[in-house]
Amino acid sequence: MQGLFFKMTAKRSQATQRKQRSDAQQNRKRILAEARKAFTKSGANASLEDVAKQAGVGIGTLYRHFSSREELLRAVYNDVTEKLAKAGQEFAETLPPVEALRAWMMLFVDFIAEKQIIAPALNALVENPRKLIEASHSQTWGTVRALVKRAIKSGDIREDLDAIDLLRALVGVASIATTPDWKKSARKLVDILILGSRPISNRTDPWKSS
Repeated sequence: MQGLFFKMTAKRSQATQRKQRSDAQQNRKRILAEARKAFTKSGANASLEDVAKQAGVGIGTLYRHFSSREELLRAVYNDVTEKLAKAGQEFAETLPPVEALRAWMMLFVDFIAEKQIIAPALNALVENPRKLIEASHSQTWGTVRALVKRAIKSGDIREDLDAIDLLRALVGVASIATTPDWKKSARKLVDILILGSRPISNRTDPWKSS
């Protein structure tokens, strides 16, 4: 009987621990989501108290997950990069090769725009931000290479295409942007790049009417 009691107690303890871990993970996700909005809107001076409030947690909980403003900003940047990579995987699993590549490149345009907004905060708060950015580049390049490789294998894209050239073209447009609507031009460029990357015999524009 005593053994049964200890087993039941242990099960309840394990269930409690699992719930606590789940709650902690959900808190972390909410904090990151709200911090992303705050840093994008207010830069390095974003109020962490407001972040905690919007995430539905206390400031102590925020600091238990992220011990400093710099650590939180690093986590936000890494989270955005990881979501970009995850989106590439999801597109590859649910869309035809060339459509998956196009969808991801459109998302990459949004990523560039957000990165431009958050860059001043990175430079102000993060020690050696270049190292953080270079690490994200490696993950991003790996994603686009996989999507291009899949599209080449299907015959939708020329075999001589260098995946990195696609990203360089979009980053180039962003770097010389002088108007707020540069994203519109970048989105048009996505279709131009993909159309130009298709085999000569297959250069039709399926998005002409969109």
